[in-house]
Amino acid sequence: MEHGSFTNDSFASFTLAEEDHTLANAVRFMLNQDPRVTFAGYSIPHPSLECVNVRVQTTGDPAREVLKDACQELMLMNRHVRSVFDKAVSEFKVEQARLAAEEEKNRKAEEEELKKQRDLLASMDIESD
Repeated sequence: MEHGSFTNDSFASFTLAEEDHTLANAVRFMLNQDPRVTFAGYSIPHPSLECVNVRVQTTGDPAREVLKDACQELMLMNRHVRSVFDKAVSEFKVEQARLAAEEEKNRKAEEEELKKQRDLLASMDIESD
């Protein structure tokens, strides 16, 4: 919901329903990165209310458009973070599989060596006194 002026659209307040500090702080951060923004902040009216008020003031551009652009930039940033995370998880899984295969190979080599030693001991003629 937007609360703004009918005569000047360069400043407005927006209410984001069912949101908290997580989204509000990220949106505030993105807004403050935009050179068109002179002020961006948010408040939570009351801890028991599930809404956030975001205030945007710009150098002249419509606050609604600037907020929309900030949200789109945030979505692009989140996509990038997600792709980097997914790639790291995939690489980790491949490395874990490689290590497990190497461990299995070493275990089998040790078992073979033990078997050879047992066979060698069994084949020896040891006379007891």
